[in-house]
Amino acid sequence: MTQTPDHAFKEKGKRLWDVVRLQKPDRVPIMLELSYFPAWNTGLPFSAAYYDYDKWLEACIRTLKEYDPDLMFVTSFFPGEALEMLQPKALRWPGHGVSVNDSHQYLELESMMPNEYDEFLGDTSDFLLRKFLPRVCEATKGLEKLPRMAARGFSYQSAFALAQALTDPEVAETIKRLQEIGSIMNKWQDRMRTFNDEIDKLGYPSFNPGTSNAPFDAISDFLRGMHGAMMDMFRQPDNLLQACDMILKERITSGMPAVHGSDESPHLLFMGLHRGSDGFMSVKQFEKFYWPGLKKIILAVIDAGLTPLIFCEGDWTSKIEYLRELPAGKSVARLDLTDIYKAAEVLKGHTAIMAGVPASILQTGTTDQVKYFCKEFIDAIGKDGGFIMSPGSSIDKAKPENIKTMVEYTKEYGVYR
Repeated sequence: MTQTPDHAFKEKGKRLWDVVRLQKPDRVPIMLELSYFPAWNTGLPFSAAYYDYDKWLEACIRTLKEYDPDLMFVTSFFPGEALEMLQPKALRWPGHGVSVNDSHQYLELESMMPNEYDEFLGDTSDFLLRKFLPRVCEATKGLEKLPRMAARGFSYQSAFALAQALTDPEVAETIKRLQEIGSIMNKWQDRMRTFNDEIDKLGYPSFNPGTSNAPFDAISDFLRGMHGAMMDMFRQPDNLLQACDMILKERITSGMPAVHGSDESPHLLFMGLHRGSDGFMSVKQFEKFYWPGLKKIILAVIDAGLTPLIFCEGDWTSKIEYLRELPAGKSVARLDLTDIYKAAEVLKGHTAIMAGVPASILQTGTTDQVKYFCKEFIDAIGKDGGFIMSPGSSIDKAKPENIKTMVEYTKEYGVYR
């Protein structure tokens, strides 16, 4: 007898709650983060995710029904038309900078110079408006001509200064372009609400809208770049720490993402972590620059009623023990290149683990190799519960038969008796 979507949601949701709470579910659950895989799976170009939402929705629905995971993440890509108008300097997406069948690429920029910490910390909104945006988006270049409002005093004269600036042809063109982009985004948001409603009707637990990350990553990823942030740890650590603290306070005071969906499934919030891995910084640097802010963000996420899915990208073997400073049974650690056996030993009875078949095997391996990794992970990590099977990382171009094998073998072998 076929389950109704509501019944399927409750069953999958309970399975996930059992894992988060470190209890044994009926079987090991499976997570699929689809990214561009629905296009690959159905013969669509990746660019459809940006330029043809009807076909993209159809591909996502077909893929979810075909593989039937317990937890899924369907990526919402911004409309290609709006991106083309905005001209982000750091982003290349399918059909625009990369081929129509390749995933997007992010080109790291140094959008804040080493001598600009005082400006950033002193008047963050002004810095982001007049310096950051013009540096990262070609369409916003005119904003650098706007006056610094704090320097105009606290009177109606500041309105005159702004009004005069808006008559500049380059500023006026920027404002007009942003209004056009805003109209496109408003229509896109309406379509995405419909898109998400259609996905919800299928009865699959999903991630909570929104994301969060470490304050250090916000600086390293988007402001100073990796090279700049690494140099700042040595040359101006006090400024770097002050910026991390400011970002932390802003995120906490502005509030965490709202809880979305039914309490019958955990409200998982994705938290992608980048520069804290072993390849980027030592344990000593991690303790000083990375972990304090990250820990406070994670605790704020938990206090908001959300369950952080902490994606430890790269190798976190020397740092995985820090997760034991968090409340037990309140989060999930998704592991990439971390020593899975050490992680299982360290986090046992404290934090649920999400891990699984390496992306390289899913893309180039055989179904027998997929079964081997599934069995190894279930035996090593999942025998006492607290484990979610997932691809190691992106499955954009994975062999469909390998994804199907991972899901079906886990459902068959990962049963708790």
